[in-house]
Amino acid sequence: METMYHRPVLLAASVSGLNICPASVYIDATFGGGGHSQEILDNMDSQSKLFAFDHDQDAQRNAIDDSRFTLIPQNFGYLKRFMKFHKIDKVDGILADLGVSSHQFDTPDRGFSIRFDGPLDMRMNQQQELTAKEIVNTFSESALADLLFAYGELRNAKKIASLIVQHRPDEIATTMQLNEVLRQVLPKENDYKLMAKIYQSLRMEVNKEIELLQSFLTQSKDVLKSGGRLSVISYHSLEDRMVKRYIQNGNFDNEPAKDDFGNPTLYFKKCGGLVVPEKEEIKQNNRARSAKLRIAQRL
Repeated sequence: METMYHRPVLLAASVSGLNICPASVYIDATFGGGGHSQEILDNMDSQSKLFAFDHDQDAQRNAIDDSRFTLIPQNFGYLKRFMKFHKIDKVDGILADLGVSSHQFDTPDRGFSIRFDGPLDMRMNQQQELTAKEIVNTFSESALADLLFAYGELRNAKKIASLIVQHRPDEIATTMQLNEVLRQVLPKENDYKLMAKIYQSLRMEVNKEIELLQSFLTQSKDVLKSGGRLSVISYHSLEDRMVKRYIQNGNFDNEPAKDDFGNPTLYFKKCGGLVVPEKEEIKQNNRARSAKLRIAQRL
């Protein structure tokens, strides 16, 4: 396993939240560099099993050599399908770290980072067709504005979309080319922060992150046994809001769903409050600064 691939965030708290027990089955839904998986394995007994999901080919090279471990080369949207394939009815705990790995940010040709010049890619799964380049160069102005507003919560989404479209038919093919276009509309004092939100928006559209998260959370209630734990780390308000609402309401709305008798249809109860990194962890790993951990137990 490549130890420097990614420094896991909230490692102890997220794994502790699983309440690991003997002879149990766990899922690491976002394998990445394998840090959370290794910590789970270190706390498991010999009779337990760990299944991990990741559709990034780079992450798959970090597979752990342990007879208790199985890496599934797919995203967590296929949770139920592959548990059924492996003849697992219910599991005792699921952990998900929804962040982009340090490796992905620090590899220029993946196109995730504002800092490096590279192709506008941003695909987690490099086998899929849709890239950030296609979105920037082919989406309509209104479609671009919609995704920038929805995923980046940018008030000037329409202005940014208009500027991008104005540069057609000149192709915007690289991160630096996109940065140059964006700097014409962004205030200098906040350009990095706002640019990060634009990149976030494109990445979320490329990888259908909101749709996949919604599917994952919905499937988690079916895969977890009663008393099983869900431990989820998110990094921005859209993700955290979805996780919070699903735990509290059993859906993604402001109010819980209700049965014919008006009783709430709930699947989880929260375990403790919101967990955020200590100052020392943020000092050692600045990418942990926006992390939020929520832990829940299946009813």
